[in-house]
Amino acid sequence: MLTSKNLLSALGLSLIFSISAQAQRIFSTAYESRADIKVFVVDYESRADLCVYKVAYESRAKGNEGLWFFEEYASRADKKVYFVEYESRADLKIFFVDYESRAGWRDRSKMPLLY
Repeated sequence: MLTSKNLLSALGLSLIFSISAQAQRIFSTAYESRADIKVFVVDYESRADLCVYKVAYESRAKGNEGLWFFEEYASRADKKVYFVEYESRADLKIFFVDYESRAGWRDRSKMPLLY
């Protein structure tokens, strides 16, 4: 029988797991057909849908806020991306930033692509 204390514990755990499930572990695939998302890297931050900061450790990739950890194996990734040559072929335009604090969405309508 679930008590209110057990229910709160279960809800807390499910919240923790749902947050961690949104970590942005990315695998860059060599084949467009194997990708979840087609990505184009723009030259200017102002033209990006998402500003991305590449983190060195998986534990630093938090939520859906542009902190990406590039996985070595596709099976470990949350999303597989393919980098396209032409902006018109992309689902998502990104710009790589030099500072973690600059990462984040510029066009929040594209956020569902990474969930």
